[in-house]
Amino acid sequence: MKSINAWRAWRRVVSVLITMITIGAFLTGCDTEEKSIGSSRVEAERPVERFEFESGEQLEQLINSLNYTPEAWQDGIREVPRLYITNIPKRWRDKTSKEIPVVTKKRVFFRLMGPLILHANELIQADRQQLESIIKTIKSGKTPSPSEQSFLKESAVAYKVAEKEEDVDITDRGLQDELLRRVDTLPPSLVLAQTAEESGWGTSRFAVEGNALFGMWTWSDKGITPKEQRSEHGDHKIASYETPLQSVIAYMRNINTHPSYKSLRAGRAEMRRAGTKIAGWELAKTLTKYSERGQEYVDSLHALMKTNMLMETDDAYLGDGPTILLIPVGEGT
Repeated sequence: MKSINAWRAWRRVVSVLITMITIGAFLTGCDTEEKSIGSSRVEAERPVERFEFESGEQLEQLINSLNYTPEAWQDGIREVPRLYITNIPKRWRDKTSKEIPVVTKKRVFFRLMGPLILHANELIQADRQQLESIIKTIKSGKTPSPSEQSFLKESAVAYKVAEKEEDVDITDRGLQDELLRRVDTLPPSLVLAQTAEESGWGTSRFAVEGNALFGMWTWSDKGITPKEQRSEHGDHKIASYETPLQSVIAYMRNINTHPSYKSLRAGRAEMRRAGTKIAGWELAKTLTKYSERGQEYVDSLHALMKTNMLMETDDAYLGDGPTILLIPVGEGT
């Protein structure tokens, strides 16, 4: 009996260790050297559960048990469970998405992408609140703690407001303002529309092979080479990620730092100053440079938002329940 109990105890320990390793790998940001920027400390003390699934039916049962249903949404419930899918399985592209009705495919895609987007925003909001507190301290004439000063400097470099930490003057009002323009959340309606457009509802080659949900380019060795490369763009690849969450985090960092999206950041800052809701529909108008299609691309985002009533997702929020890692297993993973 003792040996059986010891074995069961050992299995529980192993299970906990595996879960800790999995959550650590999954919730890590896109840049490992930026450990304090965009970190997952907001999840540090939250219970973590693993849910392995081989079929859409199993996943549907879990989702329904959490009241994450179309009926609940229609009733005005905007709370979203912390369901984080850890990998886009090949069977989604090769089989499942082809066998289910289009409306079901869209529903599954949005319900799985929504929590990732809300969590990425949650990370950014945590950093923003810390920066606001530090900047408030500086403006009051007080000196922030060494750790607070380091955090502000690290953020300035991570968000490309400065090249090096030693170049950062924490009392520079212009730097402070620009930092707060960049360290900010994005409306879920906009992000959902873009990931659907860029990944083909999660069925693109890049989504399946590298969890790449936004078609972002890279010139590094890490990435997926397009089958047809245009010479005028050089030897570029599509950036790949260990998890879908990392893809979302990288996309948000890109929107919040790249010069092409300066007008989006300015529009968002103006909405904040005016005290109005930050609306994905309005910010989408600024994304003519995200794609070579220009205004046609913006029109396609608006069509996605309108057809799928995505504007309502801007009111969604994560619940206080446990973190549930959705882990595809079995054939076609």
